[in-house]
Amino acid sequence: MKIKEWAEEDRPREKMLLKGIASLSDAELLAILIGSGNQEETAVQLSQRILGSVQNNLNALGKLSVKELMSKFKGIGQAKAITINAALELGKRRSNSEPVQRPVIRSSQDAYRFFHPLLCDLPHEELWVALTNRSASVIEKVKISQGGTNATSVDLRIILKAAINALASGIIICHNHPSGNIRPSRQDDQLTQHLRDAARLVEIQLLDHIVLCDGNYFSYADEGML
Repeated sequence: MKIKEWAEEDRPREKMLLKGIASLSDAELLAILIGSGNQEETAVQLSQRILGSVQNNLNALGKLSVKELMSKFKGIGQAKAITINAALELGKRRSNSEPVQRPVIRSSQDAYRFFHPLLCDLPHEELWVALTNRSASVIEKVKISQGGTNATSVDLRIILKAAINALASGIIICHNHPSGNIRPSRQDDQLTQHLRDAARLVEIQLLDHIVLCDGNYFSYADEGML
């Protein structure tokens, strides 16, 4: 049977989308790389045979040259052999790479330092969100809106959608006041209260709302207003 005739959950690409990439075997991952087999074998069967030739050892597979792959396995042309070599080289380089160090926000000062480069010199207002996990590490930062010199409009649904999509447990919002006055406005207070209450409904915590000026800031958390 061709892979297209398999049950959808057994096809490598569909299986990855359905169950996650970790559910795929080495042969299935290799089959995605080569894309197709030959007249006698599906891509998965050919991949199984390739891996079997090196005792299922990916390090050994990485030592095979493009010419060796082409000469030993019917259905592996130059393009497929290059793809295999390139993928294994990327895997080797990844293992030698330093893990990404995510910023950690545990205080209003941390939040100010995180947002300051984004907002300190702007002549107009912008509102940004930092989405955090349970360890207070920033998963993602998102620009939510941009306004004039006095205000920016905010749709709470955009903030919550970003937080839910990122599987965040915490939200820190920050906007700037180009005027230099760090005192929050009535609209700032309303935004904070509405977002706090809406986030609670989906079990996400609004950790702080920072009003930022160059050299100074106001923190709703520090002022006990959350």
